[in-house]
Amino acid sequence: MPDATVPLVSAPPPGRLAGKVALVTGAGRHGGLGAAIARRFIEEGADIVLTDLGRPAGPLLDGDNIGTLDEMRAVAQGLMAAAQAAGSPGRVHVSTCDVRDEAAVVKAVAETVAAFGQIDILVNNAGVGYVMRPLIELSMEEWDLVQEVNLRGPFLFTKHVGRRMAQQHEGGWSGGRIINIASKGAKSAIADFGAYAASKHGLLGLTRVAALELARYGVTVNAVCPNHVTTGLGARQNQHRGQRMGKTVDEVLAYRATQVPLGRLGRPEDTAEACVFLASEAASYITGEAMNVSGGEEMR
Repeated sequence: MPDATVPLVSAPPPGRLAGKVALVTGAGRHGGLGAAIARRFIEEGADIVLTDLGRPAGPLLDGDNIGTLDEMRAVAQGLMAAAQAAGSPGRVHVSTCDVRDEAAVVKAVAETVAAFGQIDILVNNAGVGYVMRPLIELSMEEWDLVQEVNLRGPFLFTKHVGRRMAQQHEGGWSGGRIINIASKGAKSAIADFGAYAASKHGLLGLTRVAALELARYGVTVNAVCPNHVTTGLGARQNQHRGQRMGKTVDEVLAYRATQVPLGRLGRPEDTAEACVFLASEAASYITGEAMNVSGGEEMR
């Protein structure tokens, strides 16, 4: 007879992010990078606050380019189903937020702390990558929008989450993680993406300075640099590239794959797995880095 003190069925091991609270910006779109990152985080045991704009805010931020509140709620339901399937205790809170607005950022951070008591992980994922135009045709409105979402937003969230993490450090807590979703375009030039490339190059500079300044509080700050990923946004980029090349979308995708040494295009899950690693204890001695997730297409 087996020893009655030994359970016949062991409990599932705790996830790599068990007990952590993660705020992921721009995570309110089905099939997007933010939703994929949030899904892997909650499967690894984290509680999640997902943010997105919630409602249109002008012609460049219309319903096709933002996560509406209804879609955010649907993404949250999907995350809870993923948590249940993984045996994770993770919970989800939805917070609408315009990352360009400092008051809205302060509110999102406060909601995170009110909902879960702390904040351990920040993923600055919200971004505009659909402004595709040569520099000599780019409007100031388009330029400003890209810089405000892609660079001002991460600055504001790093500022206010960093303050919270510093306060938590004074209370004996350590181990904060800030992860910025940059791009292959943060290291290489891309025609028709001048505003985007400038913002992502700037994001790497912000990452490195924040890594220096926040290290004293036990916080690591890193960037992830994916190559092309065919999310909803990526599909629009494929259409634009096809028009420029005189090719169909399928031909564009086949061409893109030939540029990747590993022979396939990136998937949202590839970036999500890199984020799980950087958010975990396994990456506690890594900071100020810009990790390529590109199948070898970008090696700098």
